[in-house]
Amino acid sequence: MPIKQSEVLYTAVATAENGRDGRVATDDGKLDVVVNPPKEMGGNGAGTNPEQLFAAGYSACFQGALGVVARQEGADVTGSTVTAKVGIGKNDDGFGITVEISAEIPAVDAATARSLVAKAHQVCPYSKATRGDITVTLA
Repeated sequence: MPIKQSEVLYTAVATAENGRDGRVATDDGKLDVVVNPPKEMGGNGAGTNPEQLFAAGYSACFQGALGVVARQEGADVTGSTVTAKVGIGKNDDGFGITVEISAEIPAVDAATARSLVAKAHQVCPYSKATRGDITVTLA
C-alpha cells in the first residue's frame, strides 16, 4: 500500500547527469559518484553503476527489516549480514533486473534464519516496492 504524501518522513534527492555514463549526486553532497556502464555491458567499468547503488540500498534496507522482525520474534541477529546481488539483462520489454537476497545469521538455526528472512521480505520497503515487478530470490 502506498504511503500518503503527508506521511513521508524523509525524502532523498539525487540528480543524475549523462545517465549511465556520467555522475550521480545527492542534494546534501553526501553521495557524489561517477557512474559508468560495467565492462559486461560495453562500458569501461571505471565508476559505480545503478545496479551497485540499488544493491547497496536494498541490502541496507533489508538488514533493517531483518532487525525489526528479529526484535518482534525475540531472535538474535547479532553479527548478521545481508547481501543483495542485482542483475540486469534483456527481457521482452527491453531490460529488467533480478535480485538475490542472502542473509548470514550466525546466532540462529537454519530454519529460524529462513523464517526471519521470509518475514523481512514481507516488511522491507524495497521488497514491497519491487514486488511483482522483478524476480527476487531469498537465501
